[in-house]
Amino acid sequence: MAFRPLHDRVLIRRIEEDNKTPSGIIIPDTAKEKPQQGEVLAVGPGARDEAGKLVPLDVKPGDKVLFGKWSGSEVTIDGEELLIMKESDILGIIE
Repeated sequence: MAFRPLHDRVLIRRIEEDNKTPSGIIIPDTAKEKPQQGEVLAVGPGARDEAGKLVPLDVKPGDKVLFGKWSGSEVTIDGEELLIMKESDILGIIE
């Protein structure tokens, strides 16, 4: 299924973090927090400013991003759990 976000929304796949601490302790799934990093899969065309001009987004598909803990809406597309959020919910791009 092809999915294209509207306006200034972004489709993100969470990037799972390692389930071990640096000292080697394995963290069970029930104790792990949801990751706050993800990969951008699709972006909308952009938002409109006061003059009605289209302002393109700063992120693009393939970017690794950092977002807030409670950001976005969880959706399931083709059996995969993804996030849809506004670009303003993204804290930054990881380079």
